[in-house]
Amino acid sequence: MSRVSIPRLIEKREKREPIVMVTAYDYPAARAVERAGVDMVLVGDSGAQVLLGYASTVEVSVEEMLMMSKAVRRGTESAFMVSDLPFGSTEESDVQAVQTAVRFVREAGVDAVKLEGANESRLSRIRAIVAAGIPVVGHIGLTPQTATALGGLRAQGRTIESAERLVGEGLAVQAAGAFCLVIEAVPSEVVDVLREALTIPIIGIGAGKADGQVLVLHDLLGITEGKTAKFVKTFGTIGDDTVAAIAAYADEVRAGSFPAPEHQYPVTPEAVEAARAALLRA
Repeated sequence: MSRVSIPRLIEKREKREPIVMVTAYDYPAARAVERAGVDMVLVGDSGAQVLLGYASTVEVSVEEMLMMSKAVRRGTESAFMVSDLPFGSTEESDVQAVQTAVRFVREAGVDAVKLEGANESRLSRIRAIVAAGIPVVGHIGLTPQTATALGGLRAQGRTIESAERLVGEGLAVQAAGAFCLVIEAVPSEVVDVLREALTIPIIGIGAGKADGQVLVLHDLLGITEGKTAKFVKTFGTIGDDTVAAIAAYADEVRAGSFPAPEHQYPVTPEAVEAARAALLRA
């Protein structure tokens, strides 16, 4: 299968062919996503929580994101690969943002980078990175890196002021040069309004039926513990199945039934005697 390209993603939008994006943070996940035939794979900073155990996305470092991105790149063949630029790696200046984006392209081989937000400084970063020849995916609505400023992990676009702001942000991100836009936790009716005005694909997460959808791999597989977001649908029970498998293994080890003879290697009596003789000589 040929690698998915930006023109192909734009074509899918124009033809109303839904775009499928899934997160991945390591090689096995990338292989699974690739074999499933998704269009886009996102190395999200959500890996900070679901893979590395941090309390929030802002704690993950550039080096950790690069480590995950390199692993995913090794496992990805055809899917279009996007990596989040972590908090603190682009905030200082356009120069810092470009330098960070270049590292992700050069060291991890990403196809594009993703930036959250649409204030003037974020738009400046998008313009600078695009000018450096690196494709950018925007992200508006609920932006986890700056969720505190939004009043927490809350849906956006539900008030007159917020809906108007989101439309302006979407248009501004497109004008800044982003080729694609992730919208998170926004009413579908507001997304539909923006979708009519944009020419770039919109990938939704809790944003209705946009041009495409993205979910965190661990959420859709049922690995995430505790309560998940309203927009999450679980498509598997891998989490419970994994716990059950490990518990069954532990039971057999404790009962002495594993390993059984079929899990052990045969040996000749002469080799055993030679081992005993060697021990006596030691």
